[in-house]
Amino acid sequence: MTGKVVHFEVPADNVERARKFYQSTFNWTISPMPEMEYTMVATGPGNEDGSPKEPGYIGGGIAKRGPTVGQPVITIHVDDIDAALAKIQKNGGSTVSPKAPIGPMGFVAYFKDSEGNTMGLWQLAPEA
Repeated sequence: MTGKVVHFEVPADNVERARKFYQSTFNWTISPMPEMEYTMVATGPGNEDGSPKEPGYIGGGIAKRGPTVGQPVITIHVDDIDAALAKIQKNGGSTVSPKAPIGPMGFVAYFKDSEGNTMGLWQLAPEA
């Protein structure tokens, strides 16, 4: 089902400090991905593929603060990022960054809503 919040991103000026903070404070599982300059975060128990094992929580990531992720970002699942970006534009939002692949998993894009908040979109890759 689309429209669900499926991910969050926390910007950090000092990524290592942020990793330590969230792991020590909330016992989040931290998985650095140096090849992507990103840190995956599990906020609860996960399956082998990294997806949540229990309903009721979402995972996320920690990213170096920058022009796209300058504030916390909520990411929403959609079936078609390009169609969602067109609808966002029609309803008073704007594209921050267009659809981009994330390995074999899927695609991501960022947009600003009608209030100027940066949000994310996630589209699963088609199954082979």
